[in-house]
Amino acid sequence: MEKKIIDANHRSIIPDFKELYRYKDLFLTLTWRDFRVRYAQTTIGLLWAVLQPVVTLLILSLVFGRFVGVETEVPHILFTVTGMSIWSYFSYVLTNSGNSIIANQGMVKKIYFPRLIIPLSKAVVGFIDFAIALLIMIALMIYFQISPSGYVWLAPVFILIGIIAALAVGIWLSALSVRYRDFQHVVPFIVQIGLYITPIAYPAEFATKQLPQWASTLYYLNPMAGVVQGFRWAMFGGEAPGNLIYVSIAMILVIFVSGLFYFKKVEDEMADYV
Repeated sequence: MEKKIIDANHRSIIPDFKELYRYKDLFLTLTWRDFRVRYAQTTIGLLWAVLQPVVTLLILSLVFGRFVGVETEVPHILFTVTGMSIWSYFSYVLTNSGNSIIANQGMVKKIYFPRLIIPLSKAVVGFIDFAIALLIMIALMIYFQISPSGYVWLAPVFILIGIIAALAVGIWLSALSVRYRDFQHVVPFIVQIGLYITPIAYPAEFATKQLPQWASTLYYLNPMAGVVQGFRWAMFGGEAPGNLIYVSIAMILVIFVSGLFYFKKVEDEMADYV
C-alpha cells in the first residue's frame, strides 16, 4: 500500500491532480456506492428520478405558462424542460455535495485519501438525473416536431460550463459545511430560491428588461443564469445571449478556482472537525 507523508511545513495551495488520479479506484467505488444507494437498493429510486422532474416541470409550466402567461418561442413546457435539464444536475450536486464530507466522516477520520474525491463522486451520479431530463426534452421535441438550431454544436460547451459551475459551488459547500454546520440547512434554501431566480421557466429578458444595467449585472452573478440561457439558445436559436452571459461565466471561474484553493487549505484539518 502506498504511504502518504504529510509535511505540515510544506503545504501546497494547489490540488494535486496526479494524486487524485492515483486514487481513481476509490473514486469509482464511492461513485458506484452512491449509485446503488440512490437507485439500485431502493424500491422506487429510478421511478422517483423520473417523477420528480416531471412534477416540477408541470408545476412550473402551469404557473409561468398559464397563470403568468410567459411568451416563449417554443412551447412553454419544452422551453421549461430545456432549462430544467441542466438545472437538475446543478441542484443535485449542490444538495449532495454540501454534507458529503460529514456523511463520510468515518472514512475521513480513519484513512488518508484526497478528500476532494468525495464531492467529485457526487457529481458523477448526478448525470443520471441530467440524462433523464434530457430524454424528456428530446421526447417533447419529437412530439412538437421541433428541430435543434444550427447552434446545437455549442450545447455541449454550455453543458460543460454547467458541470464546472456545479462542481465549483459543490466544492465550496462541502468544505464550508465541515466547519460551519449551518451550511447544511442553507443548501436547500439556495436550491429553492435558485429555481426561481434562474431563467428556467421564463426568458432571462423577462426578469431583466425592466431593471437598470447594474441590477441586470447582479442577476447574472447567478452562475446558472448564463448557462441556462446559453444552453437554451444553442438548442433552439432565437436571440443570442448578450454580453452579460460573460458575467456568469466569469463568476463560475472565480468560484471554481477559489473553491479548489479553499478546499486544499482546509483539507488536512477536516478530520479534526468532523
